Amino acid sequence: MPRRTASRSRWALCMVGVIGGLTVLMAAPAAACAGLVGENGTIQLERTSTLAAYHDGVERYVTSFQFSGQGKSVGAIVPLPGVPTKVERAGSWTLQRLEREVTPIEHVFADAQASSAGSPKGATVILQTQVDALDITVLKGGGSEVGKWAVDHGYLLTPDAPEVLDFYSKRSPIFMAARFDVSRAAALGQNAGDGTPIMVTIPTHEPWVPLRILGLGLDKSRFVDADVFLLTDHHPKLLAGGTGLSLERSESANASLLSDLRRDKHMEWVPQQMYFTYLKLHSPAGNLKYDLAVSDHANALPSLRAAGVTASRAREIVARGGRALWPIAAAASAGGLTFAVVTVASRRRKTAGVAA
Repeated sequence: MPRRTASRSRWALCMVGVIGGLTVLMAAPAAACAGLVGENGTIQLERTSTLAAYHDGVERYVTSFQFSGQGKSVGAIVPLPGVPTKVERAGSWTLQRLEREVTPIEHVFADAQASSAGSPKGATVILQTQVDALDITVLKGGGSEVGKWAVDHGYLLTPDAPEVLDFYSKRSPIFMAARFDVSRAAALGQNAGDGTPIMVTIPTHEPWVPLRILGLGLDKSRFVDADVFLLTDHHPKLLAGGTGLSLERSESANASLLSDLRRDKHMEWVPQQMYFTYLKLHSPAGNLKYDLAVSDHANALPSLRAAGVTASRAREIVARGGRALWPIAAAASAGGLTFAVVTVASRRRKTAGVAA
């Protein structure tokens, strides 16, 4: 696969790369997912692009699990912003259509919330299903509980996994574990390189796209590249916490794109009008300490909590040349409030001293 194609295929629904009972290859090719290897050292879980769509209070993740190489099984853990009501096979062309929207092909004629405290008894399984060769398990629990579940079920986590899982469980204790059964894939006629697209439907008030987890297990100097596609009801406000995330497209989705998406499997929910946003991530793993928070409500700002950052580290994602103002204002407001509280307390102490 050409380097540019491999780079564009990396997906932004962040996955903790793991494989049961095997060694993690820390120096894997850049296209591999956090250095996955299989029984014979060749199996890898590839990344593809991901769509995060938010419509009428429901967030939908559409992504594709794709493998290459040989082995028995491969797995991944994905942080989710809430409890999904459904996990199902997605359509076959949604992600490809989005890729084509930002990289047009010449001579194509057709337009085609929650606490981090987990149960002391361990992670709770709240949903299980199969999608082609994927065994999907949705879990609820704190970072340590989910990590223990993963190890108990044959996953091997990288050394930084506990810190990263805790980072996510403090905001949402919901995770999706996906295991790819290579034997079943062969029985279904799936070949190495074939993808299995899935869609996760999640009611939530605070949509966000996990990004930090993409750096799991990587050397701090290794660059992480990812594509992020967003579809929202309105022009969204976007908040992250560092450099490396750039806004490439921000516009009303054209009718052709929405029509094409609507015709794909389980995509009938796509309305007649939506806003389309495309972002690119290019950041050293050591700097990737944030997620992407999204708000498309007129009177609401993206959540600092959802982005996983403090006000002082907040960075509004705007078009090139734009000026980020409201994160600075938020930090200034917080500082001003602190100053006001200290001033009032000081005056009260002086008044009390005079009265005495």
